[in-house]
Amino acid sequence: MSDPVKYLLPEAALPSEWYNLVADLPVPPPPVLHPGTLQPVGPADLAPLFPEALIRQEVATERRIEIPEPVREIYRLWRPTPLYRARRLEKALGTPARIFYKYEGVSPAGSHKPNTAIPQAFYNKEAGTKRIATETGAGQWGSSLALAGAMFGIEIDVYMVKVSYHQKPYRRALMESYGARCVASPSTETNAGRAVLAANPDSPGSLGIAISEAVEIAASRDDTKYALGSVLNHVLLHQTVIGDEAIAQMDMAGAYPDVIVGCTGGGSNFAGIAFPFLGAKLRGGPDVRIVAVEPAACPTLTRGTYAYDFGDTAGLTPLTKMHTLGSTFVPPGFHAGGLRYHGMAPLVSHIKELGLIDAVAYRQTECFAAGLLFARNEGIVPAPEANHAVKGAIEEALKAKAEGKEKTILFCLSGHGHFDMGAYSEYFADRLMDLEYDEGALASALAVLPKVP
Repeated sequence: MSDPVKYLLPEAALPSEWYNLVADLPVPPPPVLHPGTLQPVGPADLAPLFPEALIRQEVATERRIEIPEPVREIYRLWRPTPLYRARRLEKALGTPARIFYKYEGVSPAGSHKPNTAIPQAFYNKEAGTKRIATETGAGQWGSSLALAGAMFGIEIDVYMVKVSYHQKPYRRALMESYGARCVASPSTETNAGRAVLAANPDSPGSLGIAISEAVEIAASRDDTKYALGSVLNHVLLHQTVIGDEAIAQMDMAGAYPDVIVGCTGGGSNFAGIAFPFLGAKLRGGPDVRIVAVEPAACPTLTRGTYAYDFGDTAGLTPLTKMHTLGSTFVPPGFHAGGLRYHGMAPLVSHIKELGLIDAVAYRQTECFAAGLLFARNEGIVPAPEANHAVKGAIEEALKAKAEGKEKTILFCLSGHGHFDMGAYSEYFADRLMDLEYDEGALASALAVLPKVP
């Protein structure tokens, strides 16, 4: 009898704590700065946007942070998530490598995003928040926060990047099904949106613009807070349930990864799968190579500058040190909308600078081809974002084949593509193009980075 292809943890194995990588880093990450004073921000600076509990998690240094029981109760609707061994894909590739993937598409919203949406809504409910404003690219974060809002009775306003708003109408319908309001960004509802439209009435939007709109709404209303689906420390913290579960499941399989692969846009699912394994390595555990895969049309880690920058286009947020393409940079409208962000999570950027991870970039057509090869062997159609992780894992498996070496590869399949079939239809019709970013626009955006001594 062959080894199993599916590894399930019992419900009792659901993690009771989140893991904080900051506790194990050899060098602490740079501080977040106030854009006016260029001094480290304090809790009072963040209070208009976030409840106190999330601010504490944002600056936490302890290794483990308890998951509240009301959050774990909702997690149990889909967690622990399954780990699979991709035996059919291995056979199709003819590789000696063993390929495992942690599948986050079993959540109600179809991705990893509820792992942080649920606790963010919980802490806001505890603080008396009535409404949360947020942004979304592909719609996975927006639908996840909409789900969380329904669970805790909080109104949700979602500013969705305009190109995705039109590309992905069913993601919008899912948000509305959970009771959220979804607005195409840039919109006429905010000063930030109106300024963008005045300069470019046909703007496709960007996550930076949508963040500006959501932050402006939250900062201007006493009953409203802001929530972000990636990038920030507390968001990455919540996602570590993925990696903690995967460690236990890899033990069930009698294996340990030589390579971990994750797609990267803002960094949340990548951190979720990678940080617990990296922490174990930093504490003297097994060595593991970690690869971040990003889109060639928005290559923050492989092309961006490591510098202090705004997290949004209008300059309403504090300054964080990260790999950035410039907060005014607007990437082309490729279909992996969740990866169209000008910056990378400060913690992910920091460990890249420390040489603890590698980064590669691929074009969208080769990622779709990889996703279809995966789907036709493993049965799951990945989201366009997750196709980048599939591509990265396949490349690692082909390297093992060329070298004649056994290798264990683990990647995060962060979500399914059931709401993204329009993109697949364009691929089948040869209308899905490899979009290029504008080098001149990139240079212009990088030229106006904030001046921080």
